Amino acid sequence: MLHHRKDIQQLKLQYQHNLANQLVTAVLILDQNLTICYANPAAEALLIKSLHKLYGASFELIFTNTSISKSRLEQLLTTGQELTDSDIVIELNENHRFTAEITASAVEFNREPHVLLEFKQIDKQKQISLEVFQQQQSIAARDLIKGLAHEIKNPLGGLRGAAQLLSKELNTSQQEYTDMIIEQADRLTNLVDRLLGPNQLPLLENHNIHSVLEKVCQVINYSNEQEILLKRDYDPSIPLIKCDQEKIQQAVLNIVNNAIQAIEKHHKITLKTRIASNKTVNGKLIKLAVKISIIDDGPGIPSEIQDTLFYPMVSGRSNGTGLGLSIAQTLINQHDGKLSCHSRPGHTAFVILLPLTQ
Repeated sequence: MLHHRKDIQQLKLQYQHNLANQLVTAVLILDQNLTICYANPAAEALLIKSLHKLYGASFELIFTNTSISKSRLEQLLTTGQELTDSDIVIELNENHRFTAEITASAVEFNREPHVLLEFKQIDKQKQISLEVFQQQQSIAARDLIKGLAHEIKNPLGGLRGAAQLLSKELNTSQQEYTDMIIEQADRLTNLVDRLLGPNQLPLLENHNIHSVLEKVCQVINYSNEQEILLKRDYDPSIPLIKCDQEKIQQAVLNIVNNAIQAIEKHHKITLKTRIASNKTVNGKLIKLAVKISIIDDGPGIPSEIQDTLFYPMVSGRSNGTGLGLSIAQTLINQHDGKLSCHSRPGHTAFVILLPLTQ
């Protein structure tokens, strides 16, 4: 009978081990000191580290800058109350970053409390949902602005014309009032035109993307009052790309200027280029794309405006117009590309994806 029980126990442990290894969901087990004592193959693949390297490492090696804090896990060990977070960004290094859905629960091994962490990567689902939502919101905002623009520009034109006619009837001392009306009407017309964004189609020709970026660097260096360090991290193997160099230059310049206004003196902005493969851009799978990253080490973008960052008139600065990033997104969209942003304190990255047709 005792032998039979041992066989069942051994069989049970064998099945548990095999099932954990077959799970698609990544599983980590932490001991009382919150160090990793087990990782299944799915976790090894997702974290790009073997169990040999993970074993004995602190959980903070992985869950830095996330809501899964040491105090929450210690509370879990004490109370046994399960915790779940459906939107955690895990950044292992600059090149490996993903969003995960995580469940943490208390379990017992060898009569000692442990933490069982289950997490699943949800980047693609989240990205598709966010892109669809942002595209719908962008179309709605653009239609609204177009309607308002026509309603504003028509009376402005009449107002300006009336002020010009009135100016001819007034003496020189009174013309300053009509001049002010004309000046403000022109200012509002210019604002409305900027709100509508660029409407000319891009002139696509073969260009070296690094030549375009170097022109941006030249413009920035001419007016670099804050002494910002511009760092280049280029991939020289990137082939020529069909684009409108002036429009891409304007888009990158808008993003860099936005970063300069957000960071303090002597901080760093990095322009980085790489080849990206199998990316989803506006619902389409792109086999190869040029990836341009504009990275700064500033304070980060406030969380309350991150989802609406590319909408017109949305700005993190009190004196900002919120048009620079909106125009940049329009210019990139005209190239069938995508502009996205990931931000946390100390690291903000705007990423441009431009499809490679070659």
